[in-house]
Amino acid sequence: MNSTIIAGLIFVLTYAAIVAFKKAKTQILWIGVGAGLALGFIHAPDFIHDINWNVMGIFAGTLILSEFFILSHVPDAISTVLLRKTRTVGTAYLAVCIFSSILSVAIENVATVLIIAPIMIQLSKKIGVSPVPGVIGIAIASNLQGTATLIGDPPSMILANYMRMNFNDFFVYHGKPGIFFAVQVGAIGSMLFLYWYYNRYKNPIDFKGRVEIRSYIPTVFITLMVIALTLSTFVDPDFKWFGGFICMFLAVLCAVFSTRFTTADERRWVAVKYDFGTTAFLAGIFLMVGMLERTGVIEVFAHFLARNIGDNPFVAFSVVVWGSVAFSAFIDNVPYLTAMIPVVQLMSDSLGINVELLVFGLLIGASLGGNITPVGAAANIVGVGTLKKHGYNVSFGEFAKIGLPFTVIATALGSLFIYFVWN
Repeated sequence: MNSTIIAGLIFVLTYAAIVAFKKAKTQILWIGVGAGLALGFIHAPDFIHDINWNVMGIFAGTLILSEFFILSHVPDAISTVLLRKTRTVGTAYLAVCIFSSILSVAIENVATVLIIAPIMIQLSKKIGVSPVPGVIGIAIASNLQGTATLIGDPPSMILANYMRMNFNDFFVYHGKPGIFFAVQVGAIGSMLFLYWYYNRYKNPIDFKGRVEIRSYIPTVFITLMVIALTLSTFVDPDFKWFGGFICMFLAVLCAVFSTRFTTADERRWVAVKYDFGTTAFLAGIFLMVGMLERTGVIEVFAHFLARNIGDNPFVAFSVVVWGSVAFSAFIDNVPYLTAMIPVVQLMSDSLGINVELLVFGLLIGASLGGNITPVGAAANIVGVGTLKKHGYNVSFGEFAKIGLPFTVIATALGSLFIYFVWN
């Protein structure tokens, strides 16, 4: 049995175990990495070369800044202002969903859900309605807009790494409208769906609550981070180090300045709450995909797809987009997207298709497909978990009733935009 087959089996078995035992996905992934190490498919230097430390730094820095942003009460205050200006439960749901989507453009979407979901739950308790439709909307709206920029979600960071895209490339890439605008086209349709869906909740509300802002310091640092990433193309055009460095640097500065508005217990809690599991998972994914590239698994799979899809660009694009939606509805989009980017790159060479067409379609499908089910994306899991802590259980059917049409509309519109711009 050659190395290609063995490495492929390690990946398939690891992936299957991750799908079956989601709660232990990080441990399972590293068992797979350990198998690769034991068989000589991964070596010690690969820990330096395969792991993209720039992406890791952007993820870690953004997550730390998000935690201090929550403690500052700025998001809470903005949401409260929005709610005070709404007249019905439906418009309150929609207003908070729109705010969460805007926040996710610059803040990792799991952090956005952590910020906004408790506000929705408290509001719902005060006005005597279920928070379930609102929290589901928050999660899926956050996932959608998290795709729009480099810093919104790990899949976008991973795509940027492979394509050597900087922050600005998500807006304009090679002189054409980028992923950001494809997401906005999808958002128009999906938000119109939410407007229609929430219109059934006509209960009047009269919310008078107020929130005291503790500090604007995290807001300033997040703003600086966005500005720095916007200008990063002039410092680091190959996307190798600057983004990760600046995000971590600003996170450390924010932690230092946070002593002005947080307690020692709160700062310890930020350290305790840091998502080490996802950080380790991302690192392991880079190693696993590096193993697949070296052993030829990705090349074999890409040629198989190219032979069986045919040479029609629209068919190839549709298979990539909607296949990604189907996979990502039930499995983590980070390992799927990381493994598939080099596959679609090779497919584009074999079929003579613009690589941007397939990789952008891949990102849209993989990122939005997770909105269909409560286990398809980390933000969904966090939102449903928050509801459960407050006594609200969410079934697959209840989640999909909102998530499925939202996903189909957003994906169809966004992918058509990509096809007509990049074909």
